[in-house]
Amino acid sequence: MLCIIRQETDPYFNLAAEEYVLKHFERDCFMLWRNEPSIIVGKHQNTLAEINIDYVKENQIKVVRRLSGGGAVFHDLGNLNFTFIASGENHKLVDFRKFTLPILEVLQKLEIEAKFEGRNDLTIEGRKFSGNAEHVFKNRVLHHGTLLFSSQMADLSSALKVDPDKFQDKAVKSVRSRVTNISEHLKKPFTVLEFRDMILEHVMESTPGAELYSFTNEDVEAITKLRDEKYISWEWNYGYSPKYNFRKTIKTNGGKLEVTMEVENGIIKEVKFYGDYFNKFDPAEIETALAGAAHDEDAMRNALNGFEIGEYFLNVSKEELLVTFF
Repeated sequence: MLCIIRQETDPYFNLAAEEYVLKHFERDCFMLWRNEPSIIVGKHQNTLAEINIDYVKENQIKVVRRLSGGGAVFHDLGNLNFTFIASGENHKLVDFRKFTLPILEVLQKLEIEAKFEGRNDLTIEGRKFSGNAEHVFKNRVLHHGTLLFSSQMADLSSALKVDPDKFQDKAVKSVRSRVTNISEHLKKPFTVLEFRDMILEHVMESTPGAELYSFTNEDVEAITKLRDEKYISWEWNYGYSPKYNFRKTIKTNGGKLEVTMEVENGIIKEVKFYGDYFNKFDPAEIETALAGAAHDEDAMRNALNGFEIGEYFLNVSKEELLVTFF
């Protein structure tokens, strides 16, 4: 097994690195890595339904879709991520307990009673500190999990907070669980990087043939290419979302304004405005202009260029109108 410690904290690069190793390495691999503040959404989720868009923009939190299913999670430098990539027979590939066992063994050494509970969680005293997900590619499985060590819980809660009434879709909704940091349960304090090194040491000692590996220049070049072409793209992070309906109502100086949208693959198929507003020109012109645009602020702002919004919705500004779309 190759054991890879990654120093990069760019979530786009780190998610790309997982796919690259999964598809281009033949040996089993184990990786430990961290991300700067970011939200990692499950492959089958509607991104906009999982995030607090205003908080994400204000705090410049990156949003990235991963290969595996499951729910959205918040990462910061107080959260340690681990990845196992292994080959095997298809019917034996998915095994959450197998890949989380080394983590539980390390915590046992630290005299922390941690358990595997539910379908994919690790808990301490009934509180979740690790969520896990898997993705199968041919005869290989990618298993990765979070390890909340000293994460900022307020950021975690705020970044994933969203109004459930805005969206109606068939995507998987993240389950909000009671969570805890591992650091709260230590007998003596140490850092997240020291914890990382303990896990690495345990995996290497308990795995015959384990050896350290660093990405070569060729590896980094290929991962960076995948990052730039896929993982940083709007098409992957937002456009890949399933078909959904969006609805939101706001109060403006011009009255109540409600918008409904049908969105597929991140592209607006239909927009309808309702409310008790007054108008000089028919808002149907704006509805037509927005159809075909991406459900993205910049794309929608461009689609509205050339319209005097106050003529279509009296006493409503362009910025107010844009708020109704997110």
